[in-house]
Amino acid sequence: MQNYEESVSFLRTWGPFQRKIFVVLCLACVPCGYNILSVIFLLASPPHHCDIPAHSNLSQEWIHASIPVKVAGQLTRSSCSRYELDLVRNLSTMGASPNWMQNQSAQQGLRPEVLSNLRQEDCKDGWTYSTEYFQSTVVTEFDLVCSEQWKQPLTSLVYFLGGLSGCFVSGQISDWFGRKPVLFGSIAILSVFSSAVAFAPSWPVFTVLFFMLGLGQIACYIVVFVLGSEILVGSSRVLFCSLGQPFVYVISMMLLPGTAYLVRSWRHLSLTMALPGLACIPLWWLVPESPRWLLSHGHLPEAKLLLRSAALENQVEAPTVIFLPPKAERPGSQKAESVGFLDLLKTANIRRVTMKLWLIWFSMSICYFGLSFSMSTLYGNPFLNYFLLTAVELPAVFASWLAARSFPRRLSFISFSLLGALALLFIQVTMHSQYENHKIVFFDFCINT
Repeated sequence: MQNYEESVSFLRTWGPFQRKIFVVLCLACVPCGYNILSVIFLLASPPHHCDIPAHSNLSQEWIHASIPVKVAGQLTRSSCSRYELDLVRNLSTMGASPNWMQNQSAQQGLRPEVLSNLRQEDCKDGWTYSTEYFQSTVVTEFDLVCSEQWKQPLTSLVYFLGGLSGCFVSGQISDWFGRKPVLFGSIAILSVFSSAVAFAPSWPVFTVLFFMLGLGQIACYIVVFVLGSEILVGSSRVLFCSLGQPFVYVISMMLLPGTAYLVRSWRHLSLTMALPGLACIPLWWLVPESPRWLLSHGHLPEAKLLLRSAALENQVEAPTVIFLPPKAERPGSQKAESVGFLDLLKTANIRRVTMKLWLIWFSMSICYFGLSFSMSTLYGNPFLNYFLLTAVELPAVFASWLAARSFPRRLSFISFSLLGALALLFIQVTMHSQYENHKIVFFDFCINT
């Protein structure tokens, strides 16, 4: 089969057409980058404790003392239990106060923690959540805490299972129907289900909708990458795949912490997450179908028309015959075979390479997302923490692009992987130091390079 890149070499590698494709595909990547950290903000779990109902007729002092205090490095109020309200109410009726009881026990030589000996009960009246950073989240609205806390990681798992499904589905569907329809279909999924999530009446409904959100997120990223790598050739393709798309993807990730800071309600935040997808509607008339896909599926006139339009944009003259008709190809040439997912495991050599790459991606993803989710345990403003976590990826993307240009791929990968492993080990050794946030940001830089 004739060489595609030789056939389109008349377009050159960097003209008005290539610049337009570069920009519009980077813009099409914004919705998927904007949604990737949504699981962190929508499922945020603020500090909470058992609710003491107003009809309990307790003083503010007893209401505060009704929550047990735990000592685990520092004093923290219990999140899932309280002292039995009947006992507390009886003590309050007798005229006792928490401070008086502590003083009496100290004078009698008893343990001052007399309240801790009272029987405890579960949070029968619900919970009171801190609103310092979040007005409401999925966790606070559906009470996914204490005995229901297992639903938090399960919801995150469902989101990433949607992403896993998107990896398998988007490639096959884009091979059947074209890259462009699948790209805008995945963007539509992001907008539609981001809006639908905002109206979820229960946790099961939210989880199902969240699965579709994960599916659309990864499908959008993959198809943008494929379109860019198939339309662009030469140095413009390298620039798009290694710097342009990742750079814009990170910038769009940085927008979500700022949006979540301004929009503290999870339902309103979900609606806001639909806006980037709606803003991409005009791109339908700017993003062309992949000429490679058109050619491989026998749409020769459409492929020629697209390339001649590109030649007009670049102000170059297209040859009279861009692609040789099948009968004019050399006798020894063979038609390209259709390949599928299982072909990655067909031969021993390809199977070894595939398994190595899967292991690399698995370990990198575990480190990256594990680090991202652990940011909620750090001290300080969560919006600023996540903003710094994503902002550090900008120099990481640039450093990886320079390393890929200047050094062998294997040397670059091994060097940055070892650097990231050392940073992770350093975090574990000095876990509770005052510079823990800085070390995690540095480790994120190493992982992303």
